[in-house]
Amino acid sequence: MKEIILVGLNYRTAPVEIREKIAFPEETLTHYLKALKGLSSLTEGLILSTCNRVEIYAATDTPEVGVEEIKGFLSVQHQLPLPAFEETLYVLKGEELVRHCFRVASSLDSMVVGEPQILGQIKEAYRMAHATKATSTLLNKLLPRAFSVAKRVRTETSIGNRAVSVSFVAVELAKRIFAHLEGREVLIIGAGEMCELAAQYLVREGVSTILVSNRTWERAVALAERFKGEAIPFSELGRALLRADIVITSTDAPNFVINKDMVVDILKRRKNHPLFFIDIAVPRDVDPQVNSIDNIYLYDIDDLQEVAAANIKGRQQEASRAEGIVAAAVEQFCRWYQSLEVIPTIIALKEKMERIRQKEVDKMLVSFPNLSARERQAMEDLSKTIVNKILHNPITLLKKANENADGEPYVDTVKKLFSVETE
Repeated sequence: MKEIILVGLNYRTAPVEIREKIAFPEETLTHYLKALKGLSSLTEGLILSTCNRVEIYAATDTPEVGVEEIKGFLSVQHQLPLPAFEETLYVLKGEELVRHCFRVASSLDSMVVGEPQILGQIKEAYRMAHATKATSTLLNKLLPRAFSVAKRVRTETSIGNRAVSVSFVAVELAKRIFAHLEGREVLIIGAGEMCELAAQYLVREGVSTILVSNRTWERAVALAERFKGEAIPFSELGRALLRADIVITSTDAPNFVINKDMVVDILKRRKNHPLFFIDIAVPRDVDPQVNSIDNIYLYDIDDLQEVAAANIKGRQQEASRAEGIVAAAVEQFCRWYQSLEVIPTIIALKEKMERIRQKEVDKMLVSFPNLSARERQAMEDLSKTIVNKILHNPITLLKKANENADGEPYVDTVKKLFSVETE
């Protein structure tokens, strides 16, 4: 029977230095999905890659082999020796995996509990996997069910109302750096969802100017216009750094956007006026060596965990209610999964017994050709009653075991006793 497995790492198990090396760029994710689909032991696959986690979900007939192939896949695709990151990986199966998936989609496993971005990210990961034909029966059931659970958590609890995104936490950190943000100039590098959220929060805090720089000029202009800011060409990033008090950066660039030499030069031209960087990109946009420069302060996404932890206390009660929704959904999904084997076994058992019954009745009818129609029907009815009585206990036991999610041993026993095969 096929089993779903998960191999992954997240902000709890791996520092950003590892996560950025294992991350999959969104623009090339289809390429990686095709490579994942090509692994011999896997029949389905999905890649979830965000700033806080990289997880590969897969279906396989051989879980142990599948796990090792996925580890090798991560190593080969990122050209990174497995020992360099293997200790940061976790492997999940069965009920534990289902619970984890539902909690991730519901933002109960996020750095900032209740943040809304993760649901959109996992939906996009599923959309791409489905479009690549990398998913089938199991993942096509698991992921939509996870989305349904996340929706219930949002509508039946207040966890979303009290949530703060990573972008919000970045702004909270900026408020710690400065007593207030009124009158400050902020440079946002990137024009994606996290940058847009950061801009929203900064406007609420009263910043005087928002500068936006992005590789795609049109997107920079659109974001700047929305918040009555100023778009800066990416080629003139140095000019923007001269003006800014705070820099929040979140691009998809594979390499550093800001390096140490650039910042040293800018700082001289700023006459050593302090500059604060908040780098929420994975891979990181700002070279960590920048933090060694006097009057330069750099925070990356892992530094946000401290601020996030302070915001969690007010959401614990809502999180507990959400966990109850998840637990009920996990039980329901596991019951469905177990039925994948139980129901075909029951059907196969009935069909085999019917074939045997019909064959024996046909023999009797040949031996007694002069039976009346009424007598023939009586023989049919009697044989069906006998078969149903014989099958009653095995089928009842299988159904009851399926309800308790422990039907697998009984399925194997019935198959052996009655020589039943299922697809």
